[in-house]
Amino acid sequence: MTLIKYEPFKELENFDDKIQSLFNTFPDFNPEYEESFYPKIDISEDEKNIYVDAELPGIKKNDLKISLEDNILTVSGEKKNERETKEKSFYRSERTYGSFSRSFTIPGDINSDTIDAKFEDGILKIVIEKLEEIKVSGRLINIK
Repeated sequence: MTLIKYEPFKELENFDDKIQSLFNTFPDFNPEYEESFYPKIDISEDEKNIYVDAELPGIKKNDLKISLEDNILTVSGEKKNERETKEKSFYRSERTYGSFSRSFTIPGDINSDTIDAKFEDGILKIVIEKLEEIKVSGRLINIK
């Protein structure tokens, strides 16, 4: 017979993430969606670079701003509502508009001089080069 250790609080570890994910699925329940646009962003890495990909449909390149300060990457901008509603009555209106700002801490040492950003077809792609780790070789220290 195998004994399994009972951990009553194990399920609560990710409970906050699950609740937040549920509310992010429904914009009407998320207070951050009121009068604002909240783009989805993926951050990944390989041995040489950190990659940031953001979905920004309906946004013009001139309405975006990217900044990096103290390893905090900030992507901000505005999705403008340019449609006129004077002569239309809507059956449904689900698109969101407004300004946004997303900030992320970029891990590790990076080369801030070689950041590359491209915006094409509503996708913003940022590539941040990592600095090579300086390997300290061992040495013998003489005692005086």
